[in-house]
Amino acid sequence: MAKEPKIEPVEETPVAAEATAVETVKEVKEPKAAKEAKEVKDAPAPVDGDAPAEPAEDALSETGPADAPARAKRKKNRRTVTSGQIHVLATFNNTIITITDDKGNTIATASAGASGFRGSKKGTAYAAQIAAEKAISTARQNFGLVKADVFVKGVGMGRDAAIRTLVSQRVQLENIKDVTGIPHGGVRPRKAKRN
Repeated sequence: MAKEPKIEPVEETPVAAEATAVETVKEVKEPKAAKEAKEVKDAPAPVDGDAPAEPAEDALSETGPADAPARAKRKKNRRTVTSGQIHVLATFNNTIITITDDKGNTIATASAGASGFRGSKKGTAYAAQIAAEKAISTARQNFGLVKADVFVKGVGMGRDAAIRTLVSQRVQLENIKDVTGIPHGGVRPRKAKRN
């Protein structure tokens, strides 16, 4: 722990005593680098014939980041995903396009709602087309996606439009698979109607 500075009051007036106490506290709290900077500024200029004074270096460079170990700025490795999977979820209310790598980690996503469509317009084929274009362009620019497998789920209007858009983009589609859930037995039927 740092020792507290001893404050000796001046006998003139109570106001002067408080001002002196505040100044001494400020002096104690002032960092060493700031004091050295003041000394460099207050140093007298060299007179003709004297040896030139040392160049005034920034006092912070002595105690600041320059003394810290040099941190090499590493360039962030850009992850490239040449082949991946495109998941299309087409519901009646929205179309969601998710692009993943082969392990299933998401690299890009877009939806009709995120593309600016609201309400009943989200479920349209045009909205699905715009969402698919947005997702593919993001994946291509950021990760270099070249080929992909397509998995389509759902029965919405955006289903075919999204696939057509994906085919028209410069991404090679390996295969297109429908993974819409099929009920085996389904949910419990309604009770029998009485007459």
